[in-house]
Amino acid sequence: MQAIILAAGMGKRLGEFTKNNTKCMVKVNGVMLIDRLLEQLSKLSLKRVAIVIGYQGQKLREYVGQENRGMKIEYIENPIYSTTNNIYSLTLAKDILQADDTLLLESDLIFDDDILPLLANNSYPNLALVAKYENWMDGTMVRIDDDDNIISIVPKKAFLYEDIDFYYKTLNAYKFSKEFSCNEYVPFLEAYSKMMGNNEYYEQVLKVLVSLDNSTLKALPIGDRHWYEIDDVQDLDIASTLFSNQTTKYYEYHKRYGGFWRFPFLMDYCYLVNPFFPTKRMKDELRYNFGTLLTQYPSGMYVNSLLAGKYFGVNQDYIVVGNGAAELIKIVMEEHTSEKVGVIYPTFDEYPNRLKSNQIVAFVSTKKDFRYSAQDLIDFFSINPISMLLLINPDNPSGNYIEKDDLLKLVDWCSKKGISILVDESFVDFTLQGKDNSILDNDILSKYPMLMVMKSISKSYGVPGLRLGVLASGNTDIIKKLKKEVSIWNINSFAEYYMQIFGKYEEDYNKACKKFIEEREIFFNELQSIDYLHVMPSDANYFLCEVTKKYTSSELTQKLIENDVIISNCGLKHNMEGKNLIRLAVRDRKDNAKLIDILKKL
Repeated sequence: MQAIILAAGMGKRLGEFTKNNTKCMVKVNGVMLIDRLLEQLSKLSLKRVAIVIGYQGQKLREYVGQENRGMKIEYIENPIYSTTNNIYSLTLAKDILQADDTLLLESDLIFDDDILPLLANNSYPNLALVAKYENWMDGTMVRIDDDDNIISIVPKKAFLYEDIDFYYKTLNAYKFSKEFSCNEYVPFLEAYSKMMGNNEYYEQVLKVLVSLDNSTLKALPIGDRHWYEIDDVQDLDIASTLFSNQTTKYYEYHKRYGGFWRFPFLMDYCYLVNPFFPTKRMKDELRYNFGTLLTQYPSGMYVNSLLAGKYFGVNQDYIVVGNGAAELIKIVMEEHTSEKVGVIYPTFDEYPNRLKSNQIVAFVSTKKDFRYSAQDLIDFFSINPISMLLLINPDNPSGNYIEKDDLLKLVDWCSKKGISILVDESFVDFTLQGKDNSILDNDILSKYPMLMVMKSISKSYGVPGLRLGVLASGNTDIIKKLKKEVSIWNINSFAEYYMQIFGKYEEDYNKACKKFIEEREIFFNELQSIDYLHVMPSDANYFLCEVTKKYTSSELTQKLIENDVIISNCGLKHNMEGKNLIRLAVRDRKDNAKLIDILKKL
């Protein structure tokens, strides 16, 4: 067996990375693509490797040499690489292609080490590696039957989004038998090139062959193995994360602060959303109106505060809409940079990160599981004066919850002491009484103008991609000031429309929250069976856990990322340094069962 690598292209979309190098000399995490590929090929006992070169070909030739890792290296020059596509490069290599069974590879691929043996050792003589379609994939797709036959090859122009459930993406990694190359592929390659010219792609020849009744080309799905095709700088960035070494992988994912949809295999137990809402019907309504919403301007703050008021049942003048709660957190906290602010630790760091360290009056509970009551806070801040109190309720990450009646006693105490109080109730709908525990209420807001209530719509409503949050207060001067601080179109049309239609789906939302509470109880009981975890009770959609033996929190976080699970290492949080704490989100039954299985195996 031999291998042919197509490496003549210019890689223009990689910009500066290919200014003086061919694409396969670009480095991913310090290792050139060509080095990684040749190292993987060297494990297969190949007779030779032929590389079709073009752009910066001499530099590649000098770097790789005539022998590399014990393999004989040959070169085929494509002198007109700038005006031809890969069908011409492969035509130049047709004599080598017909000389032996061949692995045909493109040089801009990166994949797990076990993928090439999967291809080379499979009993099918003519084989294409394929991956189930994901939204990041582009290029040639195939459809296959239950016997692994490729029944159609779908070029870009014929791609239909309504058929994505049936599509597989080719990895541009093939195995051709000598007989297939001599009797089928090369004759059609020559004829196609002669008829259609050299600015085509070799997959078009496969498309013709597959359309014939006697096609022998099979497909092999790679399952959950990792691979990526690097065409541009974003591909390079994603590949660098996907194939980062085990010691840096957690950091590489975490520094992205989301966007994990680019990594569909990754189980996200870090970010906190409702797994049971919105419903399919609500998504369908948003999808149906996509074209209109995409091409129309959103409304300004007047309409959006009206919608938010309707959404939460409060006066329009009491509420401001943010591009996520994060936008409002920034503005509100920076308004208090000259005051002493009470912060309960551990906490959601976005709040204290906006303050100066000498402003913060820290409360850290000494009770088991970081529990605390309204009276605990009153006692502490009575002797530690503050101008504003920050309370996340239920708290993040501890899951501690102060019941509504006790919370109002704390609000009343703050009011009498002239202390502003900001209550973030983003997770309150996950409590047993759900929305009945909310203090987003006109009477409460009117009675306590020192009270501000923050709510992220991402969390319990399951729509973090819309970037929606609100802040409400009976102090209309604060609300007016905030409305002036945000831009005129601070939320988009999709977020606005979501608020407009939510009322139709409110009953579905209430059912989703009840379903979530049931799943949280099941997950809590399962987590308690993990002998190296102490699981703290929670009224939110996450559990704070202490890692009690076997691992530190950092070690467990690392073990899980190696299993494609990302969690929050709360041992890194301020005032929690040295404590072995992790936070696990609550997802649906399938994902939670999978995580429990991984934890047990660890």
